[in-house]
Amino acid sequence: MTVEAGHVKVYTVNGATAASSSSLPDWLTRKRVAKKGKRALREHIEGTIELIQGFEFPEASNRIKTTRDGQFAIATGTYKPQLRVWDLAQLTLKFERHSDAENVDFVMLSDDWTKSIHLQNDRTIELHTQGGFHYRTRIPRFGRSLAYHFPSCDALFSATGNEIYRLNLDQGRFMTPVVLEDEEHDILGVNVIDVNPAHQLLAFGLEGSGAQFWDPRSRSRVGVLRLPRNRLAPPGVGGDAVLSVTAISSRADGLSYALGTSTGHTLLYDIRAAQPFAMKDQGYGLPVKNVTWIEGGSRMAGDGLVLSADRKVIKIWDRSSPSTNFAAITPASDLNHVHHVPASGLLMTANEGIQMATYYIPQLGPAPRWASFLENITEEMEDQTTRSVYEDYKFVVRDELKTLGLDHLVGTPALKPYMHGYFLSLKLYDAARIIANPFAYDEYREEVVRERMEKMAETRIRKQKDGVAGVKVNKALAEKILRDAEREQKRLERRKKRAAAQDGAANDAGDAQDSTEETPRPSLLTDPRFAKVFVDPAFAVDESTREYALLNPSAVAQRRNGGDVRRKTAVEDEEDESDKFSSDGLDEDSDSDGGGGSEEENGSDSSDDGALNKFDPRTRPGQKNVRMEEAYSRARKQNQIANQGKFVPMRAGGSGPRSADRDATFGQRRGASANSASAKKSRTLTVTDGESAMEVSWIPSTSSSKDADTDSGSRPGKRKDKPRKGVEVFGAGMEKGYAENEVEMSEKDRKGRTQRRQGMRSGSKNAFRGL
Repeated sequence: MTVEAGHVKVYTVNGATAASSSSLPDWLTRKRVAKKGKRALREHIEGTIELIQGFEFPEASNRIKTTRDGQFAIATGTYKPQLRVWDLAQLTLKFERHSDAENVDFVMLSDDWTKSIHLQNDRTIELHTQGGFHYRTRIPRFGRSLAYHFPSCDALFSATGNEIYRLNLDQGRFMTPVVLEDEEHDILGVNVIDVNPAHQLLAFGLEGSGAQFWDPRSRSRVGVLRLPRNRLAPPGVGGDAVLSVTAISSRADGLSYALGTSTGHTLLYDIRAAQPFAMKDQGYGLPVKNVTWIEGGSRMAGDGLVLSADRKVIKIWDRSSPSTNFAAITPASDLNHVHHVPASGLLMTANEGIQMATYYIPQLGPAPRWASFLENITEEMEDQTTRSVYEDYKFVVRDELKTLGLDHLVGTPALKPYMHGYFLSLKLYDAARIIANPFAYDEYREEVVRERMEKMAETRIRKQKDGVAGVKVNKALAEKILRDAEREQKRLERRKKRAAAQDGAANDAGDAQDSTEETPRPSLLTDPRFAKVFVDPAFAVDESTREYALLNPSAVAQRRNGGDVRRKTAVEDEEDESDKFSSDGLDEDSDSDGGGGSEEENGSDSSDDGALNKFDPRTRPGQKNVRMEEAYSRARKQNQIANQGKFVPMRAGGSGPRSADRDATFGQRRGASANSASAKKSRTLTVTDGESAMEVSWIPSTSSSKDADTDSGSRPGKRKDKPRKGVEVFGAGMEKGYAENEVEMSEKDRKGRTQRRQGMRSGSKNAFRGL
C-alpha cells in the first residue's frame, strides 16, 4: 500500500497496512485465510507484500533491532516469551529461542547476532551466545532500561529508584552502582539510558524530573536538563504534575540531544544551552516511546531529521521546522518500539499485533542492500489500490441514516465508522431505501428512460454547427447569432463578387480594396468576454419572465397560441421536405397512376400538363432539373404512342363564304361547307377509341396554288408541296416569314405564336370538329 503525505510516499512492505499508508480502511483489506490442514485462521492484508517471511510473533512483539553489520534483525516478543532472529540476506527466519520471562530490553554485544545481553521483567539478566543461553543473574529491583558502555565493558541497568546498576562483563561481577541525586525533586526511577557515540557521555532520563549527564571516567554528574514545565503541563494541571523523560537519543555530533516526555512532546537540546531550541507535539498526549536521529539518508531528506513515536503515531520531521511533518504513519496496532535501519529509508516496528510492520520511504533514504529490489516493485504497488473495493458498500452520514431509519444500527457491526460517516452494505442500503420510499425505483427508472431518450434524440441530429458544439445554455440564442453571421458573410461575398465583376482597372482596384477591407462584425460567440453566457447556467435566458415577453412579443404570442418556437432539427426538416410535392412532377404522375382519377376527371389531357412547368430555371440559374427532363421525355413518348391514330393535324380554312369568318360557330361552318362548291374536296375522318366515335372534317386551304393537299390514301400530317421561298415551316402547320406573292394579313388575322418555342412541344392551329 502507498500514500502520498505531502510529497512523501510511504509503502507498507510487511505487516498490517497502516491507516496513513493506505487509502483503504483496515476492515476492507483484512482477509482471514485458513491454512491447509489446520483450523487456525491467518490474516492476510490485500495489496501488500511480505518482504521478510515469518516476520511475526504469536501474540505481540516488544523490541526490534538490527545488528551493526546489517545482516540480521533480532526481535523479542510473546507468548511464549521468545527471541527470534531473521537472516536478511535470505529474507526469512533463522531461528527462535524461548525464555522463562518476558524481555524488557536487550543490547547486541557483537557485530552480529552471536552475543547479546537481555533484561527480563522478573529482574533477571541473561547472556546469550551462539550456542544459546550462557549465564543468568539478577538485579535488586525491576529493571526499565539497558545500555552497554563498550570502553569499560560495563552493562548499565536502570530500575525503580535512583540507582544505576553496573555489571562488568570483563571481570564478571557487579561494580559500585551510580547513585543519582536531585535537589529539587525526588527521583522515582530512571526510565531510559543513553550513551553518546561521540564522547561516551552517559545520559539518564528521570521520572518526575529532567535528565542528568554523567562522565563515565569520573562517575560524576556533569550537567542537568530541566523540562519546561510551564510549556509541557496540560491546561488546568497544577505544578505538582509528574513530568518524566521517557526517551533519549543523542546525535553523532556529540552536542544535540532529543528528549521524549510523558506528555507526548519531543524536545531538542543543545547541551551548551539550558532551553530547548525546538519542540514537537505528537498530538495524542501519550508518552513518547522512541526518539531517533536519522542520519545518512537521501539528499532529499537531508541531515537533522528526527523520528518520534508514541503508541499511536510515528512522525518524522525536520529539527528546523518541527511544526511540519516530513512523513506521518499511523500503524494498525499500538506501537511498542520503532527501529530505523541506518542509512536507509526502511522502518521496522514492534507492536501489539501478530505481524510486525515494515515501512519503506524512498524519500527518506535508499533501500538496504539486502532489499534493493524494493525500489523497482514499490512503483507497481501503487496500481494495486486503484481497483474499486467500495463497490459493495455505501457511505452514508448520520442524517441519511435517520432518514432511512437505520440510526439504531450505530455501534453494531453492520455500520463501519469511517471519517464523518459510516460504510453500509449496499444490499442493506437498497432495501432500506425502497422501504423508506417505495416509489424511488419508479422515479429512478423514469429518469433513466428520459436520459436515454434525450441522448438518442441528440444522436439523430445529422450535423451540428461548430459554433453551437460547446454551447451548454442559451442554444437558441447561439443559433440565432450563427444565422445572422452567415447572412452577413453571404452579403460580403456578394459584394466582393460584384466588385470583381466590374470593368475598368482603376475602378476595380479601388472598389476591390474597399470590399476586402470590410470584415464581419464580432459576435457574442467569438467574444471571450461573453463566454459565460453560453456555459454558465446562471446566465440562462428565462423565457417565462415579463422582460423576455416585452423584448420578444411574437415568440410569446406564438407560444400562447400553441406554437413551437423551437428550431427544428435536421431530421425534422428532412421529414417536412418529404411531405411536400416534388419539384420534378413525379408525385403527380404517381397520383394519376395510383387511382387519383382519369385524365378526363382530372381535367387534363396528359399527366405532364402543368407539372413540367413547376420548375422555374430563373430561381436557380445555371442548374438543370435532371429528373424533370427525364419525366418530360418519358411522358412525351407515352403521349405519342397514345395519340397515334387518334388526332390528325389539320389546317383550318375554307373557300365558302363563312370560311373566312373565324368567329363563326361550328354548326355554321358545317352548313356552309356542305353547300359550297368546294365541299367535294373536303376530307372526313372517323376516329374510334373503343368507347365512342368522333368524326373530324376539314377543308384544305385555297389561299395559294402551292398549298399542299392531303391525299386520302397518304399518311395524315405529311405535306407534299415544296416550302415557299422566304417562309419557314415548323411544327404542325406553323410558318414563319413572308412570301412575296402573298397578301399581307391584317393585325386581326395575325393570331397565335410568332416565335418558335424553345425546349417545348410545338402547338398547332388545327380546327377540331366533333360529332
